[in-house]
Amino acid sequence: MKHVIVIGGGASGLMAAYAAAANGKEVTLLERNEKLGKKIYITGKGRCNLTNDCAPEDFLAHVVRGAKFLTRAAYLFPPARTMEFFEENGLSLKVERGNRVFPVTDHASDVTAALERACRRAGAKLHLNERVLAVEGAEGDFCVRTEKGEYRAGSVIVATGGLSYPSTGSTGDGYRFAAKAGHTLVATVPSLVGMELAEDVSAAQGISLKNAVLTARRGEKMLFSQMGELLFTHYGISGPLVLTLSALINRLPLSEIGLSLDFKPALDEKKLDERLLRDFSERKNEQMKNVMRGLLPAGLCAAVLRAANVAGGKQANAVTREERGRILHALKHFSLTPTALRGFSEAVITSGGVELKEIDPKTMESRRTKGLFFCGEVLDCDAFTGGYNLQIAFSTGYLAGENA
Repeated sequence: MKHVIVIGGGASGLMAAYAAAANGKEVTLLERNEKLGKKIYITGKGRCNLTNDCAPEDFLAHVVRGAKFLTRAAYLFPPARTMEFFEENGLSLKVERGNRVFPVTDHASDVTAALERACRRAGAKLHLNERVLAVEGAEGDFCVRTEKGEYRAGSVIVATGGLSYPSTGSTGDGYRFAAKAGHTLVATVPSLVGMELAEDVSAAQGISLKNAVLTARRGEKMLFSQMGELLFTHYGISGPLVLTLSALINRLPLSEIGLSLDFKPALDEKKLDERLLRDFSERKNEQMKNVMRGLLPAGLCAAVLRAANVAGGKQANAVTREERGRILHALKHFSLTPTALRGFSEAVITSGGVELKEIDPKTMESRRTKGLFFCGEVLDCDAFTGGYNLQIAFSTGYLAGENA
């Protein structure tokens, strides 16, 4: 019987171990941590958004990089099959807003437990606290060296994850194994992560806007414009809109990108101007810093007035038409200057990794070293939030396991 070694006990590694064992292979999974699925535990705020209940083509439309490469995997092991797999292994699922799929229990640990159950039933051996140091050899005769000894294998599956949340054990070991096997590595950058700003928005820390429009431009070209939720933080901005944008601009020079916020997308400029006139008239003897609270959370009022160059202490009845125009502009086109993305310790996912041209998309096998397979976050493919990144892990993991 052919022996398959799987390196990494996260989402893609567990799925790969299950698929290989279910196909009659002798499987040993090696996990460096004291427990399996450590990163799964923190996904979806501990609830684990494990996939998205959508058709393969919709899934691929939410992939930022690697959609073409993932096409075969998406159709062979689509979201529907992921859901079926978990239900068959004792995990009841529910579908929430945006077709996000969660365990009914709302416990991420139950997702890992279902994967572990499937692996053990299929006969895979799972070793914890065993870090792999090196992978040597080629098809039919690999030697996998760990801190505890050596293993011989006919095939090796690298499922070590990326660099995001290093506290979960994602320290880039897989990139080292890939480079040793002659693979090209695409530079890694954080993705689905918050953004630092040149502007001081600390007074707005903790304010969440439910329906703002965030727009990003590079010169004259619009890169992104979307309505959604945005959160002000001590360093700048975060929240769903910002995470999505980060996936699109993380390989671009941020110095060339300008952001603007529309605080009142439901009102066009004419309607908003009428609203300002009414507010200023009804509260004509009040100071502008107080009048503005009818339009914005208190922590943002000073920032908007500063952008409009209108003193917070000025009375509403003293505001000129020109000043009102500047306030209107600041409410509809509030400028922000991104200076950096937050680091890997806060990034949901790693963008970059093993060059996809060097991997067979039908099998996840290396084109450089026969018998060596890669799956999950170690590959240069990533997607937006909504369960799509875990679906990449499950689809690529299943293909790797099935073909190893």
